[in-house]
Amino acid sequence: MASSREDRLRAEAQFHQTLKKAHEAKQAVSQYEAAARAVDEKTAKLRALRLAKEVAEAKAAAEKKPDIKKKPGTKKKIGS
Repeated sequence: MASSREDRLRAEAQFHQTLKKAHEAKQAVSQYEAAARAVDEKTAKLRALRLAKEVAEAKAAAEKKPDIKKKPGTKKKIGS
C-alpha cells in the first residue's frame, strides 16, 4: 500500500505543478497584453501630438505673408 500512496502523492504534486504553470502562463499573457496596450496608447498619443504640431505649423505658414519686394527700376515707362 505504500507504493500506491507514494504514487498518489506524486500525482498530486504533478497536478499542482501543472496548475501553477498554467496560472503563471495566464499571468505572462496578461502582462504581455498589458504592455502591448501601453505601447499602442503611447503611439496613438504621440501620433496625435505630431499631427497637431503639423497642423499648427501649416496654419502658421499659411498666415505668414511672404515679403514681396519689387526691385527698383522695374517699372515700365508709358509713352516711350
